[in-house]
Amino acid sequence: MRNHGRSKKGRGHVKFIRCDNCSQACPKDKAIKRITIRNMVEPAGKRDMAEASVYESYEIPKVYLKNQHCVGCAIHLRIVRVRSRTARRNRAPPPRFPIKDAKKASA
Repeated sequence: MRNHGRSKKGRGHVKFIRCDNCSQACPKDKAIKRITIRNMVEPAGKRDMAEASVYESYEIPKVYLKNQHCVGCAIHLRIVRVRSRTARRNRAPPPRFPIKDAKKASA
């Protein structure tokens, strides 16, 4: 095993974080971290606010959430998958899909 699932590399100790799902203490460098970006209001509410608003082009802010999970919860919630021993050698990131909003902006 190359790094025991951590990205410490020369630091003796790192702070622990709490898993968002089960509150288990997990080292910060070992935790699986994902950022989710969501709109503050759903599309129906967005349309209602646009009709009632005085401003013509007001952009409703987005909510940025950083999710930190322990390895067990990340597997259980299907954020990461268990891979075979040979597949674990593959270090390439998974393919990225184009963002839906980018298509609307270019059109």
